[in-house]
Amino acid sequence: MTEESRWGATGRRKTAVARVLLMPGEGKIVVNGRPWEQYFPRPTSRMIILQPFELTQTLGRYDVVANVHGGGLAAQAEAVRHGITRTLLVIDPEFRPILKKAGFIRRDPREVERKKYGRHKARKRPQYSKR
Repeated sequence: MTEESRWGATGRRKTAVARVLLMPGEGKIVVNGRPWEQYFPRPTSRMIILQPFELTQTLGRYDVVANVHGGGLAAQAEAVRHGITRTLLVIDPEFRPILKKAGFIRRDPREVERKKYGRHKARKRPQYSKR
């Protein structure tokens, strides 16, 4: 395998970060050294990961190797999707309008707000007592 036949990108979501490598193959997906069915047991997570391939009609054309850390399983799945999307854009910039319309190019910026002092959570106040 030559260096030109491998493409990579980083995908992020909340605190999850995914380093994704795509190479020509038959559609095998490996996440953190394990088969993706084993790593993502939920069918919704698997569906999320395959979305960019289904939109661009490249399902089964590339093997995916992803290293993910941080966040929960749902955020990790979306980080992998973001990484796959960015890698597909490197491979073929013609995919951009399709993927942009689906909203896969933009990183989801929502993160947990930090807890403030004097509060129970980020915004929840202690109970008010009149007397």
